[in-house]
This record gives sequence, structure tokens and C-alpha cells, in this order.
Amino acid sequence: MLEIELKVQVDSLDPIRKNLQARNAVFTGRQHEHDIYYNAPHRDFGITDEALRVRYVDGQPALVTYKGKKIKEQGLKAREELNTTVESGEVFETILTRLGFIRVTDVNKWRENYRLNEMSFALDTVDQLGTFVEIEIMAEKECADETCKITNVAKELGITGEPLLASYLELLLSKR
Repeated sequence: MLEIELKVQVDSLDPIRKNLQARNAVFTGRQHEHDIYYNAPHRDFGITDEALRVRYVDGQPALVTYKGKKIKEQGLKAREELNTTVESGEVFETILTRLGFIRVTDVNKWRENYRLNEMSFALDTVDQLGTFVEIEIMAEKECADETCKITNVAKELGITGEPLLASYLELLLSKR
């Protein structure tokens, strides 16, 4: 699957939250996400534009995610995303370490999730970075229709600002 996403840093999540509620978006929960990113021993994900993370969410099984190279189009980004859960994130992290993978950094965020039609909305507060809104559609392939849908709904909800193509990991590492 391809994740097509618009991410914008915002001063406040309140007006976006109110606009989503006014459009009858479905609130699907609030959670704390603790993401641990790894780099491979055989290639540098910073150079290849890939990502490997283990995500911990409020006592759920850990989620392991591989993200492929970003495809940048019209201010949005798309990338392959593969997810699987593991019973023990800690054991999986130990396996990664034994295989030579290197822990890069942690990203902590508090996320409010909403659904509106086929789109998901994340209202994020990220440690050391600030507040962001992400609009995402999952698609089988690159599609200009999905890009237009995201751009149009962002305008309707009052989400303005420069689209960010960098991940939270990249934003955090650039501050160091």
C-alpha cells in the first residue's frame, strides 16, 4: 500500500479539531505513541530515505513499520508502508540489535485520530517539535485524485502553512 500524506505544522490544534467536529468527522481515539527508529548495518536509511521503527502504543502489541523512499508530488509525499505487529517489541528490538541494527532515536507524540470518508486525520503534539496535522489516504498506487482530495479538504478545514515532506524523525534529527 502507498501512504499519501499532507503534514503541516500549526500553531494550535483547536480550530482544526472544531472544524473536523463540525464536518462530523469520527473521533477514533487519543493515544501516546513512542516510536523507536533503527538504522540498518548494511545501508544508511538516511541516504536511502527509508525508515524502520518499532511503535509502542498504550499497552497494545508493538507495531513494526518499514517505510520506503518518499515519492514527492505537489507538496505531498507518498511512500510504501509495510506494518506488522509483534507480541514483544522489546524482544524484536533485541533481535534487531543482535543483527547489527543501530537505534537512532525516539519520537514521542500524543495523537488524536479522526476519520472522514476515506481520509484519516492525526492531530499531533510531538515532544521537542510542536503541533502538527497530518491528513492521510492509503492507496494502491500514486493517484492525482487522492492528492487533490487531501489538498481540498485541508483548505476547507483551514489547514494552512507549508507542507512538510520531512518525517518527525528527520525534523527531530535536524534540530540536533
